[in-house]
Amino acid sequence: MTAEGATLGIIINPVAGMGGSVGLKGTDGEDVLQEAWRRGARPVAEQRAHVAVSRLTELARPLRVLTGSGESGEDVVRAAGLDVEVVHESAPGPTTSADTRAAAEVMAARSVDLLLFVGGDGTARDVLAAVGDAVPVLGVPAGVKMHSAVFGTSPSNTGHLAALFLAGSPAARLREAEVMDLDETAFRSDRLSARLYGYARSPYERHLSQNAKAGSGASGEASLRLAAQQVAADMRPGNLYILGPGTSTRRVTDALGLPSTLLGVDAVMDGKTVGADLDEQALLEIMQGRQTWIVVGVLGGQGSLFGRGNQQISAEVIRRTGRDHIIVISSLEKLVALDTAALHVDTGDAEVDAMLAGHVRIETGPNRSTLFTVKA
Repeated sequence: MTAEGATLGIIINPVAGMGGSVGLKGTDGEDVLQEAWRRGARPVAEQRAHVAVSRLTELARPLRVLTGSGESGEDVVRAAGLDVEVVHESAPGPTTSADTRAAAEVMAARSVDLLLFVGGDGTARDVLAAVGDAVPVLGVPAGVKMHSAVFGTSPSNTGHLAALFLAGSPAARLREAEVMDLDETAFRSDRLSARLYGYARSPYERHLSQNAKAGSGASGEASLRLAAQQVAADMRPGNLYILGPGTSTRRVTDALGLPSTLLGVDAVMDGKTVGADLDEQALLEIMQGRQTWIVVGVLGGQGSLFGRGNQQISAEVIRRTGRDHIIVISSLEKLVALDTAALHVDTGDAEVDAMLAGHVRIETGPNRSTLFTVKA
């Protein structure tokens, strides 16, 4: 960093995360993007970028920012009142991965002190491909799939982490962070196919950074299966149960003898499936006039409850359900393996995140549970 202050690169993928609430499990590819628009998806990346940059400017000394034109960074940076230099002009129409890579290459050549990008795992891949380990990178979570370890736990926390790093705080050290991504085509077909693309140098602080997603071991399988059977047995007649993605909640539908969408959101009532692979709008419609419960698992390695791969269960769905009607199921092994003794929520709604904060009871076995702290 120069005596004149830090130079920050900012890249926003404007369409990141649009597929989440409408059940598309990603937004890679023009056809998928058009389908997201058709289903009524709303852009989320700019708002999440605004939160991160606002937090950064609250804490950081004056910055010089290199960014892309318009919605790929310039608009948000100018709104924050920062000194901005546009280093890449996108062609008319939606920005592409080629725009992300081109902008990142310029920023690496200019030796920015930190490259802050806004997107998901696909954007992380593009940034890594362009800069390698030439400059530190940090991701503002805005995608659907965020399995990589280069992201902060929320937009606000990412802005905080960036400020610590740019200020030279010893609390924000650099680590080698995994960049991973899923095959979206396989993901939409209910198959999980993950690949490690490499490692990026990324600022880390254990309370502000997320880890890469980790799988479950075999040792807690029996207890988790029995916990799921208990959840299924305790379901109340006439009540609707929304089941989040993942293997933990699949064990609940297994206990009910029902099929499930491993990587989607289903709904059951009175022992029957009443909706499969539902998006946000379908959930809100099916909830009307019904007492509703949400059953979710804990994302291994990251400790995420909401906001990573289950965006169909939106802030509005959670608000209407109520905190007391959320059931969390996890193996004790997965909880013990978390790097931090807290779970995280990142719904995109500060009010709902605050509602969820505190302590949550997690079902870990038959008539066994533990309390865990939840942080926004």
